[in-house]
Amino acid sequence: MGTQTSIQTSEKPLGRDELAQLVARDIAPGSFVNLGIGQPTLVSNYLTEEQNITLHTENGMLGMGPAAEGDEIDGDLINAGKIPVTELPGASYFHHADSFAIMRGGHLDICVLGAFQVSAAGDLANWHTGAPDAIPAVGGAMDLATGAKDVFVMMTLLTREGVSKLVEQCTYPLTGVGCVTRVYTDKAVFLTGPDGVTVRETFGCTFEEIQELVPLPLKKAE
Repeated sequence: MGTQTSIQTSEKPLGRDELAQLVARDIAPGSFVNLGIGQPTLVSNYLTEEQNITLHTENGMLGMGPAAEGDEIDGDLINAGKIPVTELPGASYFHHADSFAIMRGGHLDICVLGAFQVSAAGDLANWHTGAPDAIPAVGGAMDLATGAKDVFVMMTLLTREGVSKLVEQCTYPLTGVGCVTRVYTDKAVFLTGPDGVTVRETFGCTFEEIQELVPLPLKKAE
């Protein structure tokens, strides 16, 4: 019998910044990338100059740098989440319609989005929970989900009630169908595709413990 290898790479679940650092490290050099509102915006703080990543914001900017702090803050220079950002050499600005043409035209290599649910088939639900008192806020998520070559999701694996956000089928209104290729969570990284869901690595728990939390068949990365 062969030795069963462990895919656990951390003794504890990852925090938001640790997860953002992991996503940043996984982005291929030279990529054009959009970072969604919320947790994904942290990724910009961990991209290196050597990666030569060009960040796009849907409100009309290419060449966004890390979040602005102190004297760097310019009230007119914000990302789509209204967070003050810096600009890198060669940054450019353009009309909102041109920005969406970039998103819809397949010019983005990766977009990183938050999610309420991701299905085993890579379906994405991130704009509305269906709750009567919820305010739907799709923004450009549908355009990003269908226009980017790869869609990475950043989210906690479980809801506040302890229910898995990675599900067999989404019960919330969909943003995109079969679009998600990777799911980064505080407890594990999942790869989604036509062959099912593979657990690439786990944080603070074993593969078996992840399988107990997620209500769908999982495969362990080799």
